[in-house]
Amino acid sequence: MMVRGIRGAITVERNAEEDILQATSQLLDEIVQANGVVPDEIASVFITVTHDLDAAFPAGAIRKLSGWELVPLMCSMEIPVQNSLPMCIRFMVMVNTTKGQDEIKHIYMNRAKALRPDLSKEAK
Repeated sequence: MMVRGIRGAITVERNAEEDILQATSQLLDEIVQANGVVPDEIASVFITVTHDLDAAFPAGAIRKLSGWELVPLMCSMEIPVQNSLPMCIRFMVMVNTTKGQDEIKHIYMNRAKALRPDLSKEAK
């Protein structure tokens, strides 16, 4: 077993608590489903938001989920690079797994598909 990182990102349309929390839950659900992981296999989740999202802590949505109470979560501000994608929530989910790097499914949703078009699927 080793630790692997699963990347993901999603955008929201408004800097509103409900939008941030809903998008966070949606992205987490997609990552968990696509990779077949459960909270007990998650070593930690690092979450960043762009500077224009300050209405809520995304980790708040995850802490409310059953089974996720003990998973270490950390939120931070994304580096404010000029002309970068606005209104974006990014994840780095560190998971204990036997999967190879090529078996990990990274999830990019909404306008965040532009960040990694090579990893984005039309179904997402």
